Amino acid sequence: MFSKAMAFGAIALSALSTSASAPARLREAEVRGAFASNNPSTLQEENVKYDGRFVMARIKYTPEQRMSEFGDGRPNDVKWDHDYPRSERHFMKIIEATTLTAPRTDASNIFTADDPELMKFPFAYMCEVGFWQPSDKEVLGLRTWLLKGGFLIVDDFRGQDYVNFYQQMKRVLPDAQLIELDVSLPVFHSFFEIPVLNIEPPYGRRFRPQWFGIFEDNDRKKRLMMAISYNNDISEYWEWSDTGTESIVATNDAYEVGVNYAVYAMTH
Repeated sequence: MFSKAMAFGAIALSALSTSASAPARLREAEVRGAFASNNPSTLQEENVKYDGRFVMARIKYTPEQRMSEFGDGRPNDVKWDHDYPRSERHFMKIIEATTLTAPRTDASNIFTADDPELMKFPFAYMCEVGFWQPSDKEVLGLRTWLLKGGFLIVDDFRGQDYVNFYQQMKRVLPDAQLIELDVSLPVFHSFFEIPVLNIEPPYGRRFRPQWFGIFEDNDRKKRLMMAISYNNDISEYWEWSDTGTESIVATNDAYEVGVNYAVYAMTH
């Protein structure tokens, strides 16, 4: 197990450290604008073939589309792509720096939930699930993947988004219960020792963050299949960790939780 101080040290020495010459805090709109895409469909990079290395997967879906809330020039906000690809790239660099895993730091994959290729990748991320409307095939695909050993992070949703997420998850796993997570669970000791879950959301702080999970047979002593950060957005911290726009403490905490999820997923 690694201490909190060691976690900070590993991340501070990584390539993500903010330059000393950079402003103490850049205006978020300016930073977002620098990395915005005018066409979300061109943002997705080509998937890499399975070669046994650790590759982070993201689940895409067909959401309701609307104008981007950040005013960054994107004609449509497709929801599933939030924080892509910077969050994945940064997160994989932290995995490489702090663990013995040899991940792909130059690539990540995007699949629909019914893509057979998803079965080769046990660790995936999905966001903005208030807009998630899976087809029957996607429902079946996600159910099969989860029951065969997949681990899914559900992140970046808040408020009334919970209603749609719960309804769709009942289609995927009709008997599943959303169980509140606490730090007594093995996942929070799988690599870093996480004594408390107190990561404040990077925005939308009028909502109280909550952590939920779905376990095999709804049994906390069995495998955790899904880790849900409600009223929060841990990948937002990953995405902007090289800019100085977010708290260093919160960013490190978000990375530690993510690393623990990844190590747990690969060992359970």
